[in-house]
Amino acid sequence: MLGIKYLSSPNTAKQGNLLSMFGMAAATGITLATPGLHGFNLIIIGMFIGTVIGGYAAIKVKMTSMPEMVALFNGCGGAASALVAMAEFQGVGIGLNSFTLITLMLSMIIGGLTFTGSLMAYAKLQGLISTRPITYPGQQFINGAVLLVTVVLCWFLFQDPSNILVFFAILALALILGVLAVIPIGGADMPVIICLLNSYSGLAVSMTGFALNNNALIITGSLVGASGIFLTKIMCDAMNRSLANVLFSAFGKVDESAADSGEAQTGTMKGFEIEDVATILANAGSLIIVPGYGMAAAQAQHATRELGEYLGEQGVEVRYAIHPVAGRMPGHMNVLLAEADVPYEQLFALEDINDDFDSTDVVLVIGANDVVNPAAKTNPNSPIYGMPVLDVEKARTVIVLKRSMSVGFAGIENDLFFMENTMMLFGDAKSSLQKLVASLKQ
Repeated sequence: MLGIKYLSSPNTAKQGNLLSMFGMAAATGITLATPGLHGFNLIIIGMFIGTVIGGYAAIKVKMTSMPEMVALFNGCGGAASALVAMAEFQGVGIGLNSFTLITLMLSMIIGGLTFTGSLMAYAKLQGLISTRPITYPGQQFINGAVLLVTVVLCWFLFQDPSNILVFFAILALALILGVLAVIPIGGADMPVIICLLNSYSGLAVSMTGFALNNNALIITGSLVGASGIFLTKIMCDAMNRSLANVLFSAFGKVDESAADSGEAQTGTMKGFEIEDVATILANAGSLIIVPGYGMAAAQAQHATRELGEYLGEQGVEVRYAIHPVAGRMPGHMNVLLAEADVPYEQLFALEDINDDFDSTDVVLVIGANDVVNPAAKTNPNSPIYGMPVLDVEKARTVIVLKRSMSVGFAGIENDLFFMENTMMLFGDAKSSLQKLVASLKQ
């Protein structure tokens, strides 16, 4: 609990991680020291295999791939809970009391759902399947029917705990539910889904703790479950949407009628060269950098820091505006910029910096799209209408670094790109930033 408390601030986050590691190591050591523990050698072998895999993954994973790793961690937590529930059920079976049987069923269902749901989230984040919502006729009816059948089978199992076929049927339906629940979620909503799946994994662990009468699992699972729910709520509020809207609206599905129902674009998208953009930056007194997923995809965080650092040395006031849902997981931009050693004091949340754009000389948008789209404030027909966005268009000059003219996750054009004070610089973000630094230094 103290470790989680320390994670609330970047200044103490490292100590929080170390404390949490110590707490888990202590819990594991005490468990292994339990008298009469069965399968000690197998446990040690399993721990060794897990340590090697986890350590290798942690060393090799790129910071830009951290969302995928978080999704897999959530899935592993769910799978572990489901496997423990299966082992406990098969080991004790008909001798289980009512409360233990209920908690085991919940652990198995929530854990199985979390496992396959997290795999789907990983596949979307990794680009193995489309990041667009996958929908089909009668989808919600089918999902509801699968859930209803699962509940009915749980009742049958409760009446006859010896029915192993019903037990595995429930497990199979839980795995199917995880897939069905996540495939209609668009890539833009992945931060919310990762938070929700994280909460699910904690709930599964907590249910397992009740079944095993293990206070450590109950406490840690409850902490993860509660914090995940709070973070899910925070992410939903950041997009001004309800959790039900995130789960069932298929946000991000290409809908030409919705995308074209607003006013026609009146401006022209204007592309500029490196030298033009460098001139604007060299004469700026203040600069706000707005990072997005495009920065992560291009692995441009170090080049971004280099540009900001150089301009800061030239007397330019440099700050970073972080939208809460920019990227693929909560805090994604903060993690990347911290990894590039950008001073934390230069990072500002949306609510802390939004009023400053109208007094800023230049805003540099790096790979962000929907989170800077003015249509969220002006077009009631837009699918992102009502979502809080960064007011970058109020700056004297807006420079947008973008790989191509493609739309964002919402599937709509960005009005910002067509405004009179916007300069578009097309190309790979990392390469463009490196060229900008070189041009400024000449």
